[in-house]
Amino acid sequence: MNEHTIGQAGLLAEYLWTPAGWQHDVRFGGAEVRTRFALPGMPNLHSHAFQRAMAGLAERRGPGDDSFWTWRETMYRFASRIGPESLRAIAAQLYVEMLKAGYTRVCEFHYLHSAPDGTAYADPAAMSRAIIEAAHEAGIGLTLLPVLYMTGGFDGRPLSERQRRFGLSVDAYLRLLESLTALESPMLRVGIALHSLRAVPEVAMREVLASPLANGRPVHIHIAEQIGEVQDCLGVRNARPVQWLFDHADIDARWCLVHATHLDDSEMRAIARSGAVAGLCPSTEANLGDGLFPLAAYLDANGTFGIGSDSHISVSPVEELRWLEYGQRLATRRRNIASRAPGASVGEALWDAALRGGRRASGVEDARADFIVLDDASALLAARDERSVLDTFLLAGNTPLVRDVMAGGRWVVRNFHHDADDEIAARYRAAVDTLASSR
Repeated sequence: MNEHTIGQAGLLAEYLWTPAGWQHDVRFGGAEVRTRFALPGMPNLHSHAFQRAMAGLAERRGPGDDSFWTWRETMYRFASRIGPESLRAIAAQLYVEMLKAGYTRVCEFHYLHSAPDGTAYADPAAMSRAIIEAAHEAGIGLTLLPVLYMTGGFDGRPLSERQRRFGLSVDAYLRLLESLTALESPMLRVGIALHSLRAVPEVAMREVLASPLANGRPVHIHIAEQIGEVQDCLGVRNARPVQWLFDHADIDARWCLVHATHLDDSEMRAIARSGAVAGLCPSTEANLGDGLFPLAAYLDANGTFGIGSDSHISVSPVEELRWLEYGQRLATRRRNIASRAPGASVGEALWDAALRGGRRASGVEDARADFIVLDDASALLAARDERSVLDTFLLAGNTPLVRDVMAGGRWVVRNFHHDADDEIAARYRAAVDTLASSR
């Protein structure tokens, strides 16, 4: 029997899946929780926590064709009403939902820095601290990615009134980053986020990346999410977004290119060669009508990807990976796309790839004290063995199968229940009621 110690929590698993394959009869710590099937917890590499509270509120057709850009106006109106207290309440509820779904770490791409009119809070890190406090209360690992956001388009236009609270100068951004890195712990990692090429001028990007504060930290950026973004970049910079980024920055395994949906073949291969992570958010990309990532060709080029729930129209790694696979099946009219070798399991291929990419993007490669335990009593797992359990978990049915969750060596979900469920849910409802009444 394999022995590992992880603090006070314990797990005895008949079958534990690892990136190296299934291990049998594995004990971690004491045998506090016994199960047949356990898996490493999944990192969620892209989150805008405040958007969880508006999920479902942008689904009425407008006067013209709706797109990401019309959805964005709804999001801006909603964001203008959120302060530190409501952000903490929303994020805590979201993070509990993530844990129950099987996410054990989240990369929070955080750009609500200032008050709605753009003035700084007395504590410039107040909104960031709200995120940190929410993650601590829920018990989820956090990679906090404060966002640099400076301009309203590729042409360098000023931020609009609704964007003002997102904006920071480079100096203010680096001061914020310095204050947050002082708070790091095993459960908190701080990284760099450049909102997008349209929102960060080249000189600012270079200054941030040259700062000692950026050394060794993950770097995330939205890129090539919509066709309009690609066209605007071509029009102003005479290059496609990913092409331009590779020509002007040293892209390596520290980088996470979020969405990267609209790529030509050379851009796709450049990402794969660099070791950067393609940060895919299939449920949000589907909800916004963004498009489909070229998954099969990217995997054949040995590219790395991870998954995120982004706008949280769904909070489930199962749904993200299912959407990823099924979108490819619909586009190609073929089956079993993610498994690229004969006899390989689609479920194992998806979980393995997303786990590796998510850990890289979060800056936490060693997360061996993060586990999810599947529900042995579920009818969905009847007559399943280790060869079929991941395929069943990801691609069969909608019954929740995550029974217990360990994050950072501590059990945070037991028998589908989080210790702070009622308190956190009550604060969330009160916060959302207040936001609704302020419309």
